[in-house]
Amino acid sequence: MRIRSLLALSAVALSLAACGDGAASGNSSSEQKTIRIAYQAFPSGDLIVKNQGLLEKALPDYKITWTKFDSGASINTAFVAKSVDIAAIGSSPVARGLSAPLNIPYQVAFVLDVAGDNEALVARNGSNVNSIADLKGKKVGTPFASTAHYSLLAALDQAGVKESDLTIVDLEPQDIQAAWTRGDLDAAYTWLPSLDELKKTGKVLVSSRELATAGKPTLDLGVVSTAFATAHPDAVDAWRKAEAKALDIIANDPAAAAAAVGRELNLSAEDAKHQLSQGVFLKPADIASSTWLGTPDKVGDLAKNLLAAAEFLKAQKKIDAVPDLATVEKAIYTKGLPGVLQS
Repeated sequence: MRIRSLLALSAVALSLAACGDGAASGNSSSEQKTIRIAYQAFPSGDLIVKNQGLLEKALPDYKITWTKFDSGASINTAFVAKSVDIAAIGSSPVARGLSAPLNIPYQVAFVLDVAGDNEALVARNGSNVNSIADLKGKKVGTPFASTAHYSLLAALDQAGVKESDLTIVDLEPQDIQAAWTRGDLDAAYTWLPSLDELKKTGKVLVSSRELATAGKPTLDLGVVSTAFATAHPDAVDAWRKAEAKALDIIANDPAAAAAAVGRELNLSAEDAKHQLSQGVFLKPADIASSTWLGTPDKVGDLAKNLLAAAEFLKAQKKIDAVPDLATVEKAIYTKGLPGVLQS
């Protein structure tokens, strides 16, 4: 990944803050009823919350804005700029965000999904790539600082292939599709919905589900700035309840879930249903279990998962330093669990 210097990040932060609405997390008061949400266009309960207006219905006194981001790296930059309050972001970018040099003051408050077959490494037909070892000397696209990038590095490490043995190109999902069509890439690690397009003219070499089984799981998480959570704990609770309701809709009313996600991604309900089926969605009650967030009395193993991700990224020279476990545990928002997620 291109590790930005702190100076560069500060410049970006100033730029983003200048175009904000004045209600940034670090500057907002409890009287400023504004929530700025960063979302990504991948099939999840977060899109159901957005499409069905679940949070707007729960918090009619708040002005809620939704802004689309293409990757976790850009969301981290927005948090540094204090221009976003809540976001859907992958576990690898979160591990980076909690580590030096970023040290972003945010907390994980929800698990949107566990990456399964909805994120994978695909080799383009005609590229003569039939295994990860065949990637030597090839060009591979992935969004840097994303869960896909993390999984690509993990797959290379597992196969004994050095990162220097190939050319890894930083491309957002939509740009990957364009480069793929032009024949500029031999392979790509990306997620839905772009993943399904690549599969039409390529073959899957490994999925994030397989890497999770091998000890390198990735997740999509809901994070909230610490400043916002401190100033608006009731709003955070309402957001968690809305996300929990979306998980219930995915589990109990797949037609409604597919329709909502399809509208957000400009897909047919059938295609949206297929894409949702490739992810792993937890039951709301499971999120407060010892495996994931845990409770105020005992933080769950998600903290260890994020720490392990940070340690791997440090070994890959993608971050400057690894935070200690206590720091990561403080970044897990367990207030009100498990009660707040119960129907």
